[in-house]
Amino acid sequence: MLTNTILVVEDEKAIRDMIKVVLTKAGYTVLTAGSSEEALVSIADLRPDLILLDWMMPGSSGIELARRLKNGELNKDISP
Repeated sequence: MLTNTILVVEDEKAIRDMIKVVLTKAGYTVLTAGSSEEALVSIADLRPDLILLDWMMPGSSGIELARRLKNGELNKDISP
């Protein structure tokens, strides 16, 4: 598991990149995902400490992803 790692889940690349720059400058390791599906892969493989989640995304919404994370055994120790 990485320490001080934040996963930014945002479908708009410009916003995702802006958040990554700010958090990286603040000293965090930042992972990004453009969809809920990409986020699930990163969560399973890299186990971030915190997830910043866009609520309105095409396909599987951020709300649905948060519910899945909250109910999952794999990621019960991650703050959605």
